[in-house]
Amino acid sequence: MDISEIRITLRDDNKLKGFASITLDNAFVVRGLKIIEGASGLFIAMPSRKRKDGTFQDIAHPINMATRQWMENQVVAAYRQEIQKVENGEIPPPSRHSDYDDDGQGSVMEESF
Repeated sequence: MDISEIRITLRDDNKLKGFASITLDNAFVVRGLKIIEGASGLFIAMPSRKRKDGTFQDIAHPINMATRQWMENQVVAAYRQEIQKVENGEIPPPSRHSDYDDDGQGSVMEESF
């Protein structure tokens, strides 16, 4: 399995640094990964939905630590490349807007189950 594309949408927030979409083997897309600044550095949070009881459940996630680390390393590297583009003036700085929108078509919807 390969990550064939990573799309990053930057955010200007204390902890939420951006969103990512990944394409696996040019065949399957996972949207809504969050890039978070934690106490020990950047990490990714998997896409999730809010349950009726107010807790969140991951929609998609790696099933082992090696895969999680592999995915996280690639997404964080892509995030750092986007930050470098901002610093070089190649793209505009991130917004404080909180909705996820990687294609200009809308934001992630919150589902209730």
